[in-house]
Amino acid sequence: MKIVDRLAGASRVGLGLAAVGRPAYINLGRAADLPAERTVEAMRARAHDLLDRAYAAGIRYFDVARSYGRAEEFLAQWLHARPDVGDVVVGSKWGYTYTAGWRMDAEVNEVKDHGVATFDRQLGESRALLGGRLDLYQIHSLTPDSPALRDAALHRRLAGLAALGTVIGMSTSGPAQAEAIRAALDVRVDGRPLFRSVQATWNLLEPSVGPALAEAHDAGCLVIVKEALANGRLAVGEHAPGDAAALAAVLHQPWASIVLSGAATADQLASNLRSEGLTVDPARWKGLAMPAIRYWQERSRLPWS
Repeated sequence: MKIVDRLAGASRVGLGLAAVGRPAYINLGRAADLPAERTVEAMRARAHDLLDRAYAAGIRYFDVARSYGRAEEFLAQWLHARPDVGDVVVGSKWGYTYTAGWRMDAEVNEVKDHGVATFDRQLGESRALLGGRLDLYQIHSLTPDSPALRDAALHRRLAGLAALGTVIGMSTSGPAQAEAIRAALDVRVDGRPLFRSVQATWNLLEPSVGPALAEAHDAGCLVIVKEALANGRLAVGEHAPGDAAALAAVLHQPWASIVLSGAATADQLASNLRSEGLTVDPARWKGLAMPAIRYWQERSRLPWS
């Protein structure tokens, strides 16, 4: 059964665990959102509480990655403790290795490699935790210069995983997201499209990838939107639309299948979910959009905290 069919009737909001799977991230306001002592135990408890609340609210899509610290582990433990939640869809990502060692002051938090050896290793790690619950496996932060777009051996590996029932997708980052998506849509193995899911950054500050996401949707791909709040920049501030309105602007897009909440607190999750009841006109905030290069430059300067 297709993921879109399994998610029919569920919330179009998904829960991403990037903000609670590791002690440091680039979202604004983390000092107030998270415990001062961000131990593994404290972050696990926060992740499990958010998963409980999300499931109770109708969320059925959960997003993790190998580079999100212990996010896969936290989700796997939650699933194991709740065998009755067989209706959730789990998406993870490979291609970045978490290198911070659960430290707040690490100079390098993650290292990118889209090679076959990294895929083989990280697929084994993901399967060891999630087993048969791995519904969607995505290349993490595909860019136009990624060797993953041209690596025939990797494509065969991914097609083999797809044959076993896991949907193959990719996420994108950077000012050339549209180019990466269009290149990925052209990748075929034995005449069939390889990538059936796209996860990209689209928000009121950075909407440039919208036409490419519409093309991906028209090609039959699941379209997942990440960073809808621009790492918190659209949630706070005198001229910010606020989290619910910013998320509603994404849900308004006809090509958006799922928009991820990156909530780190129960109050944030509840506020994010109010987006589904809002009717908004995204054109109201069209003046917020900035050139893609500027957006990604500013994002790159956000501190890990």
